[in-house]
Amino acid sequence: MRLSTRGRYAARIMVYMGTKDGRKPVTKQEIADAEAISVDYVGQILVKLRTAGLVASFRGKKGGFVLARDPAAVTLADVVKATEGPLELAPCREGPCRRQSVCAMQAVWQRAIGAVEKILVETRLQDVVEQARRISANRAITFDI
Repeated sequence: MRLSTRGRYAARIMVYMGTKDGRKPVTKQEIADAEAISVDYVGQILVKLRTAGLVASFRGKKGGFVLARDPAAVTLADVVKATEGPLELAPCREGPCRRQSVCAMQAVWQRAIGAVEKILVETRLQDVVEQARRISANRAITFDI
């Protein structure tokens, strides 16, 4: 199982925006440069995040994107669902399965996806933003000789 780049990049974009404290909007280009993602792909992801109510956009010379909600109120599950839709390991939850009565794996897949969802729901964007700040601060005081 692997999240697509859309889901992974969306998380990175949200963390980057969270480190900016919402003081001023950030542009697609700024995000693209900071996260090494193409500006067009950043734009596509931001549309999905805006549609989900996770980011807000402002037009004009000083326009750009900001987080629409407090990072403490956003979970990684919110971000992934906005860009990926529901996570699935197998199509068991999509509807009635013709093998349901004879499938020994259905419960395993359900537990596995439940465990992943639990982690994503329990992880707040704020937690990851704080971790990103710690990493950045540690990198800033490291001296290589």
